[in-house]
Amino acid sequence: MDGKREMLRHSVATLAYRAAKVLRDAPPEFAAYRVNETTRAPAAILAHLGDLLDWALSMAEGHSEWHDAEVLGWDEGAERFFAAVGRFDEFLASDQPLGVAEEQLFQGPVADALTHVGQIAMLRRMAGAPIRGENYFVAAIETGRVGAEQEPARREFD
Repeated sequence: MDGKREMLRHSVATLAYRAAKVLRDAPPEFAAYRVNETTRAPAAILAHLGDLLDWALSMAEGHSEWHDAEVLGWDEGAERFFAAVGRFDEFLASDQPLGVAEEQLFQGPVADALTHVGQIAMLRRMAGAPIRGENYFVAAIETGRVGAEQEPARREFD
């Protein structure tokens, strides 16, 4: 596997690590929290995250397909997201050729997903259910570990 593909896989593992942190232990009412009537609720953002990873896989496979999925409950939405991350990483780990460049996969769906994970983190703070800050430089992020179960934070702060 070349360095670009391996770096993309590490980026996907980073996405999964950060997403696991913001999705874990959210209070039940958080899924529907809205800053105002023009913003998406966290559950809708979570559905969009799953859509982004499904789209990433379709592009990696050589055919770009976008689908707006139904907004699910928080736990079901998280399961869908991590399943999509897993399928994308599994393809990246294979010897199948990519349908588009690694850079495009990162600059489009992966970077967008990272942005939305940050958005959920911000909304958690606004909703009174903040996550603790973390020094991600020392985080135990491992290529291929893309599920909801992640290593505990090594260095958190308030």
